[in-house]
Amino acid sequence: MKHIPLAALAFALLAAIPAVAAAADPLTKPIPGDGPKRWNRPQTPMKIHGDTYYVGVAGLSAVLIRSDEGLILLDGALPQSVPMIEANIRRLGFKVEDIKYILNSHAHFDHAGGIAALQRDSGAVVVASPSGAQGLKLGHAVTDDPQAGYAKEATWPPVTTEVRELRDGETLRLGNVAVTAHDTFGHTPGSTTWSWKSCEGDRCLDVVYADSLNSISAPGFHYLADATHGDLAERFRSSIRKVAALPCDILISVHPDVGGVDGKLRQAEKHAEPNPFVDAQACRVYAEHAGKLLDARIAEEKAAAAKATR
Repeated sequence: MKHIPLAALAFALLAAIPAVAAAADPLTKPIPGDGPKRWNRPQTPMKIHGDTYYVGVAGLSAVLIRSDEGLILLDGALPQSVPMIEANIRRLGFKVEDIKYILNSHAHFDHAGGIAALQRDSGAVVVASPSGAQGLKLGHAVTDDPQAGYAKEATWPPVTTEVRELRDGETLRLGNVAVTAHDTFGHTPGSTTWSWKSCEGDRCLDVVYADSLNSISAPGFHYLADATHGDLAERFRSSIRKVAALPCDILISVHPDVGGVDGKLRQAEKHAEPNPFVDAQACRVYAEHAGKLLDARIAEEKAAAAKATR
């Protein structure tokens, strides 16, 4: 029998404690599936510009904003992403306990799943749209969500504290930072895009944290009018136009691979200058891509409706 030195055994046991604790924590219990495994890969945290930092995982964004009165965190990714997000925050020299607000883009498991644990660990106030707040408290998609048909399978730890609601055009202020909510209905009923100015010296840039603008849904949902609701397509198009028109020097999409943020993260790991995140056309390009996807989705719905009436 091979003997293991006691010192090595003790180190191995100590190293395993955080992983065991995370697995035993109901708020960070992993959501299974190929998507979560693909998204939840380590990502080096980094400054984006000024007081704005990327602290998310490789496949799901989470953004930290530093103010002179504390920190604002946008999104919490998956429950199992929380240890990496918190480690990224600390790696940048910040304290999780200094987070004053946690803002949510939309209430789906891949962006809201980690919020309950992050709120518990920080004591922060959670902020979302009215519909988003409802979803956060439920721990699953609301009934009028395009993906409500997946609600039983796509659950996450609900937020048990009060959720502050912000509506379209309202602003959250913390010290010298002001973050504005933009209703971008479509992917969910409460989808919210957030924007703020981030300054480095005298150079202040407009940052947009853009919510998903894709028209993915559960089977049986329609964006065109049906027996359960009126036409939703035009309101969705209005959201897409809104994102395209926002003052936007830097785009951070909630899924890094959709808005080209993943490539910019890789570039930034190699060189900080010129800043790869600065791209005044990024929001417009992001919106144009979403518009094409919606056009294709509506064409499919029309074709299916025409076929059904034959």
